[in-house]
This record gives sequence, C-alpha cells and structure tokens, in this order.
Amino acid sequence: MKVTGVTPILNVSDLQASLAWFEALGWRRGFVWGEPDAGFASVHSGDGEIFLCRNGQGSRGTRSPEYAFDNRADGVWMSWFLEGPAELEAAYARAVELGYEISMPPTDEPWNIREFHLRHPDGHTFRIGCDI
Repeated sequence: MKVTGVTPILNVSDLQASLAWFEALGWRRGFVWGEPDAGFASVHSGDGEIFLCRNGQGSRGTRSPEYAFDNRADGVWMSWFLEGPAELEAAYARAVELGYEISMPPTDEPWNIREFHLRHPDGHTFRIGCDI
C-alpha cells in the first residue's frame, strides 16, 4: 500500500462559522457541498487540507471544565507545521488578535519543535509548530 494523501475530517457544529474561523487564520475555502444548507466543506492552506462535516463523521470535544485535562473528552488533535519561527509567531499573534482560545502559548519543546496549541470552538486542538 502507498498512501498518497491524508485528509482529516472534523465534526463541527456550525459549518459556516467553522469556515469563517479557519479563513480568519488565513486558510482558503475549498468546496462547499450541499448548498444552500451545506453539510460538508473543505479548507486549504499550502499543501494542507481539512474536511469539515456538520454534526457527523467523528466526535467533538466537550467544553465541560471537569474534562479539561482528559484527552478522551477532547475532539481531534492535529499538528500543523509552519515554515519557521517567524511564521509561528505571526500565527500566534493572529490567533490572539482574533480572541481564539490558546491552550498553550509558544513553547520550545525538547524534541526541537516550537509550538503553541490552538483550540477550535468545537474542542478540536491544533498543535501549531515549526523546527527550532
């Protein structure tokens, strides 16, 4: 077997709001399927692509405080790799400017990655990183 690509699918509660959330970070809207009441769409950034499915295809994270540190209660976790520290700091600054939930500020990790964690309103967590 040779896999030529992998596209994660996120379960989202509000497709249009999720498209706007990603677009505010610089992602581009791909397809939107099922207009006028779309239920499936995609976003793109560089070579990266994510599918978004309204109320289906996977679980969403809970927002309940008692599960804040319980990975079983989280939505999907995914890593995004950026070109370098300047891009990472710009992405972090943009997320802060937008008022998005940052669950970990930029941190130099022992595995030679600098990353911060960004949380989508439906509980999905993005580990946004670059090589140190």
